[in-house]
Amino acid sequence: MEEIARQITSVILGISFIWIGIQHFRDPEWFEPIVPSILGNPKFWVYSSGIFEIILGMGVMIPNTQKISALSMAIMLVLLYWANLNMWINDIPIGGSKLSQTGHLIRGLIQFILIIVFLWIGKWFPFSAKSN
Repeated sequence: MEEIARQITSVILGISFIWIGIQHFRDPEWFEPIVPSILGNPKFWVYSSGIFEIILGMGVMIPNTQKISALSMAIMLVLLYWANLNMWINDIPIGGSKLSQTGHLIRGLIQFILIIVFLWIGKWFPFSAKSN
């Protein structure tokens, strides 16, 4: 039963991240404001993260690449939190709207939960002992 739940979750999240990654190319200007200025060229970073979201979204759905893709997705979410933190600290609107403090906390919580879920999908620590 857990394996079925893992596969269903991987497909739902995989499709979601593929869709989000595609949005990075369809409307990069929507994402650009939250790219930390120290990185330079926000369009490059938006496109780069979009590529990774698409590739890892596909990889997490494929059994042979699921383990490494899930870990890579968790790492990517940790790295991408820098943009979300930048948006929070500097009160940057995204899509023409600013998030409230509660909105930022919810966004951070969702990101944390997604990291845990991807570790579960890939059977990484702390879920690896159960899976062996």
